[in-house]
Amino acid sequence: METDPIIARRDLFKATVTIAAVVPGIAATTSAFGAEPARQAQPGQQALAGPAAPPATLAEVPLGPDTKLTIERRGQVALFGLNRPEVQNRVDPETFQALARAIYDYDHDPSLRAAVLFGHGNHFSRGIDVQAFRAAAAAGSPLAGMTRVVNPLNYGQAKRTKPLVAAVHGDTWNMAHELFLSADIRIAAADTEFGQDETSHGRFPGGGSTIRFVREVGWGNAMRYMLTGDHWTAADALRMGLLQEIAETPQAALDRAAAIAARVAACAPLGVQTTLASAHLAIDAGEAQAFAALGAQYGALYRTKDFIEGVTAQAEGRPPVFRGN
Repeated sequence: METDPIIARRDLFKATVTIAAVVPGIAATTSAFGAEPARQAQPGQQALAGPAAPPATLAEVPLGPDTKLTIERRGQVALFGLNRPEVQNRVDPETFQALARAIYDYDHDPSLRAAVLFGHGNHFSRGIDVQAFRAAAAAGSPLAGMTRVVNPLNYGQAKRTKPLVAAVHGDTWNMAHELFLSADIRIAAADTEFGQDETSHGRFPGGGSTIRFVREVGWGNAMRYMLTGDHWTAADALRMGLLQEIAETPQAALDRAAAIAARVAACAPLGVQTTLASAHLAIDAGEAQAFAALGAQYGALYRTKDFIEGVTAQAEGRPPVFRGN
């Protein structure tokens, strides 16, 4: 469980209002994401008449002291690196927005065919940065009003049409696990500790785990961890079918993910995109209603007394006492 005192008690009370306002916006599947209302034609479909937009070109962003998301091009593969190691790579609004823009540009860049998501430092990510999201509360969704973005959690009106490989290590908790779940191929280092522990803090997994985690590992395996808040290992994840390979070290996991992405990039791009489109066609229609309901479910839960008790107990370093109201 997460125990480091990131937010003081007084700030946690303020954060309850923020999370209630912001996270439903992240979970919403409407144009609040700032995504384009119409998606480009899928492979094999006739595009609508009209002037074609110029292709986006993904720009590199080198590692630096103020860089929250690195972007590297390796031939036809793009690498996206979360870079906030001082807070265990927790995702703040700026990082979320940068990743949304990067995914859009990658998806629209004809010179790129595959991408890898990883984390710099000792951990992939411990999920959302609650304190940082306080400042974004007034705007609702961190992507509100933005164009040329794709929700990094990969649901809503605009979704990726190109493949993403995830390479994780260290702590991979909550929203970070949901980013991992949104990838098409998943690699983990042996030291990875996964967590989806919102229920132990008076919350719930509202970024897609209630849908994708269940789909990937089966009802009982997913509920075993989401309902208890217990964490699990890379070996557990491999056993359940959540990931495809375990690498010995974080660097080995990234190297393996990059190698797989290069193999994908060597294949016919239209064939790859059509394979993804066909597979999503088989799955997404049945999940659309569940994704659409996440925002309302989040909003209702974050107004409960149990949520207040969860953040208060976390600030005071004691077990919470939940009363179901």
